[in-house]
Amino acid sequence: MQDNDKTQPASDEAKLPEAENNAAPADEAEGLDPRDQRIAELEAELANAKDQQLRALAEVENMRRRAQREREEALKYGAVSLARDLLSVADNLGRALAAAPEAGADDATKALIDGVAMVEKDLVGALEKHHVRLVAGVGEPFDHNVHQAVVEIESDEVPAGHVAQVLQIGYTLHERLLRPAMVAVAKAPAGA
Repeated sequence: MQDNDKTQPASDEAKLPEAENNAAPADEAEGLDPRDQRIAELEAELANAKDQQLRALAEVENMRRRAQREREEALKYGAVSLARDLLSVADNLGRALAAAPEAGADDATKALIDGVAMVEKDLVGALEKHHVRLVAGVGEPFDHNVHQAVVEIESDEVPAGHVAQVLQIGYTLHERLLRPAMVAVAKAPAGA
């Protein structure tokens, strides 16, 4: 029996090349061997699955980046409505100081004016601390991105196309415009 076991693998090995030799002409006649076809199908499915996996991973990464960017913008610009509401407070404090008498006021009035000036200074400082900045004013070139031209006035002091007067202060939060500055734009005098 042991001899048969030893001879059996030899006969199997001998049969395999014959089977391959016999199958080779049949494959050429019929195309691919069914096993080779199945392997090709599975390889195509695998390639497709890998492609889908890469696309899914790329989409997840894009979503992660988008969410991160949205979080950063929410932190950066989350105070827009609060800042806009505080702008009217700053405007009113500025108007109160502009309307205050410059001379001839008694001590109580001077103390009140000084108190309003300190409150305005604190408010502007708090706004600046949170990246709310004033838009450039008088003498600066007119920029339609941050200025709103209300009127055009003749001016010898400011070049044409520059801000001659600020009627309402404008503000930005980081690089985003909160409110444009309402300005009078200089034009050359008629006789010039």
